[in-house]
Amino acid sequence: MRHRTLDHDGPVRILQVGAGGMGQAWLRNVVASADVELVGIVDLVPETARAGAELVAAAGGGTVPTGAVLADMVREVRPDAVLDVTIPRAHHPVTTEALFLGLPVLGEKPVAASVAEGLSLAAAAECTGELFMVSQSRRYNDHLTHLRALTAELGDVGVVTHTFAKAPHFGGFRDVMDHPLLLDMAIHPFDAVRALLGRDPVSVYCEAFNPSWSWYRGDAAASAVFSFEDGVRFVYSGSWCAAGAETSWNGDWRVSAAGGTALWDGDAAPSAERADGSPLVVDPPTSTPAEIAGSLAEFVTALRTGRRPQGEVHENVVSLAMVEAAVESAATGLPVRIDDVLGRALTTAIADEQRDDVRERLRSWPSVREALAAPAAEVAS
Repeated sequence: MRHRTLDHDGPVRILQVGAGGMGQAWLRNVVASADVELVGIVDLVPETARAGAELVAAAGGGTVPTGAVLADMVREVRPDAVLDVTIPRAHHPVTTEALFLGLPVLGEKPVAASVAEGLSLAAAAECTGELFMVSQSRRYNDHLTHLRALTAELGDVGVVTHTFAKAPHFGGFRDVMDHPLLLDMAIHPFDAVRALLGRDPVSVYCEAFNPSWSWYRGDAAASAVFSFEDGVRFVYSGSWCAAGAETSWNGDWRVSAAGGTALWDGDAAPSAERADGSPLVVDPPTSTPAEIAGSLAEFVTALRTGRRPQGEVHENVVSLAMVEAAVESAATGLPVRIDDVLGRALTTAIADEQRDDVRERLRSWPSVREALAAPAAEVAS
């Protein structure tokens, strides 16, 4: 069974949950899109919800109702879909509730606070037949799409290297996290390399550390080597306290393949050189909506066509598993297999699940990899 599609041609009626800093960025994009209509805002803090509504009005989005309880707002405004822009630990309860209220969900990354919760959400999507898509907004970048096209012309890939060096002074929760870089930022390149290669990771060895001058409490730097299918390696080197000569927020990329090398500095268009030294030229892709706008546009398309979008929950969970595996490897000093992370997460998900139907769906999976590899359209009952 395919995920449920919309039965009307008008704008998709969106109810947004979460109106903080990231929520406001989403509100601006929702108001700017002709494909959607914002019909309400939910936030546990009434003042935050009202501030979001004021932003919408100032941006020309009219007056929208606000509330603190998702189910109440669903009954009041009758949305077509829910946009979950809450903090990570709220992703699981908010998305689960929305799915079982019969609503598809577009959620901010990460899919959930843990891989186990992500698996629970994948099973919930299967039980309900509703679409749950995670916004990995960095995938919606014309230059990354161009890099993927260049890479495809270079033959067998040996190694992809990624360097990330920034020095942001955020303040707040990131400054006190155990692994601010790995948990809050590294998922972007980890997910992007999966899109670039069209392959999934097998294992990782990671070392995380904190330079002496770091203003973070936890490890703000890390180096990791991932083994991917077909023996491809992904080498990640990142730091969030690397002042001077900083990279783009997209990082610096190098793809080494049998037929040559492709380069991308994260900002300008990528380039490639064949093994004989001649330039490799591939026409850039047709420009598409970028970042948040791109996620929103693909979500709408998926709701209208039934097509499985990038970031569909089954596809997306592995990106979070890369993060958990890297953190585990850094803690133990040993390589970690992604399948081991997924297997333990399934055991935890089954033990912690509060809904009988979701628990039985999880137990019915032949294996985590098989369940995640099958599009939701093929496994939903």
